[in-house]
Amino acid sequence: MMAKKTIMLVDDDPDILTVLQGNLSLAGFRVMTAGSGREALRLLDDESPDLLILDLSLPDLDGLQICRRVKNAGFDFPIIMLTARDSVADKVLGFECGADDYLVKPFAFLELEARIKTCLRRQEKKVEPSPDCLHCGGLKIDHAARRVWLKDQEIVLTRKEFDLLYFLALHAGETMSRDDLRHALWGEKKLYSWSRTIDVHIQHLRQKIEQDPEKPRWIVTITGVGYRFDVSSGCKPQFY
Repeated sequence: MMAKKTIMLVDDDPDILTVLQGNLSLAGFRVMTAGSGREALRLLDDESPDLLILDLSLPDLDGLQICRRVKNAGFDFPIIMLTARDSVADKVLGFECGADDYLVKPFAFLELEARIKTCLRRQEKKVEPSPDCLHCGGLKIDHAARRVWLKDQEIVLTRKEFDLLYFLALHAGETMSRDDLRHALWGEKKLYSWSRTIDVHIQHLRQKIEQDPEKPRWIVTITGVGYRFDVSSGCKPQFY
């Protein structure tokens, strides 16, 4: 099965969070929730969603501030802003801060779902062309479909886990520092502790693709530097 798209939902109203989380889950999405702007930024330090649904009025950092920080940090996922304000000026300000869509409360869930799907389709069209499939031993990475198999068994990865694996495999045999990975996958700027973020993603990735995560075959640690997709076993990735 294909990996579910991950949506981060940020709203300080627990009732709205509960209802939207339930509806989005039923619609086939994986959902992360945050009740404040700072909590959302902490979550983004560990995982990048496929789409962010962001309430404009939050108790600590408002939606516009978060939107600016997210875009300045190099994240490229689409953002849908939720708000009770329906003036043209507010909508324009939201778009100028980096929002991709703007939905005024109250709204029907079907409308939100339609806008989510539209934003995700646009995002998929922005992916830069590159080799479609990479094979190395029993590992197969299909870039176009964003799917991974290990010995014919599909491995479900998050969006950022897939990007990290593909980038390392694309540069197989080369040692990639944490700065290399940060610049390639997260952009020029940071929100919090990026070294920890990268290490956490590597740990999760190893748990999914390595037979023994403590003695990895594919993604090895280069002490004091970073990580490398290992080809010492004679496995050189090939593209098809």
